[in-house]
Amino acid sequence: MRMSTHGRPNSRCVFSANCCGPLIIARELYLKTSRFKVGLFQYEALFQDLSERGHSEWATHFRERSEQALALDRHGKLGEWIEAWNSLPDVTDTNLDAARDAVTIRGALPADTRQQLVELLKSFHPWRKGPFELFDVPIDTEWRSCLKWDRLAPHVDLRNRNVLDVGCGNGYYGWRMLDAGARMVVGLDPFLLFLMQFEVVKKYAPAASHFVLPLTDADLLNRPGAFDVTFSMGVLYHRTSPIDHLQSLQQSLTPGGALVLETLVIEGDQCNVLVPDDRYAKMRNVWFIPSVPMLLRWLHRCGFRDTKVIDVSRTTREEQRRTDWMTFESLDDFLDPLDRQLTVEGHPAPMRAVITARRK
Repeated sequence: MRMSTHGRPNSRCVFSANCCGPLIIARELYLKTSRFKVGLFQYEALFQDLSERGHSEWATHFRERSEQALALDRHGKLGEWIEAWNSLPDVTDTNLDAARDAVTIRGALPADTRQQLVELLKSFHPWRKGPFELFDVPIDTEWRSCLKWDRLAPHVDLRNRNVLDVGCGNGYYGWRMLDAGARMVVGLDPFLLFLMQFEVVKKYAPAASHFVLPLTDADLLNRPGAFDVTFSMGVLYHRTSPIDHLQSLQQSLTPGGALVLETLVIEGDQCNVLVPDDRYAKMRNVWFIPSVPMLLRWLHRCGFRDTKVIDVSRTTREEQRRTDWMTFESLDDFLDPLDRQLTVEGHPAPMRAVITARRK
């Protein structure tokens, strides 16, 4: 996928309810920041598309929930991140290429702004999903998400599909989905840092039909589904009710729509589920890690058919590790130093499955 910004309208408005998202957000952000530029949190094209496809309730709900989530008093660093975004260099005639491992932005970046760009990009630390490359600046993220994408992409048809990516992080996979032919990609992630990382890339590909909203699966409506394909990758085990999560995913889909589910699993039969006493791989928010047969049973009970296991892989240091762009603890710190088949708590080391299914 190569998207060029050449020739797009150069509107100079500074946020309005019609062009750049909810007015309440625009007003708060304008009052709090000094150099606003067009392009941040532009959701109107998404809301209009949902309405035109007969999903006006989804559009209204997404708009209202996004307004609430983006209130500046909800996160103390949002204003700082917006200032950093505003300070990113303006580059004309950029293009985005998502056909390779690193989602890449190319363009004529002035040489004297390169170091400034590096410093601004690092102000959005930690970068977890990727990799990216912006104007020859490589962002070596904690996860080499391209490896997961390579495992699942051959098994999913996204051509002309409307796609939902729940727990999308900074939107890396969404760019790969557009390259695979998706008509539109809507990501949901409540972490505003990841939202801002997405906005950094979207700044240089503003016309792309790719949006990330600061929401979760709890914000999905129990209404006729608006999406042809829904992804949930790395979310299920963080939910206190995995069944509720699967039911929300099912409700998001059109009849016959496809689910792509990626999650931690353990070895075992239909009776096996790991419920950690406290932490799993130093994570507090891990609740249920099922065996693959148990997971297939959950999917069946939640209204899915044609379930297929397309991959089961152990997480390796090749795929997840500490880097200069994510300097906190990573996989090496989560495993028992004497037995790499166990976490530091004595649980089975991370193993992940990718499963596809369809809504009945």
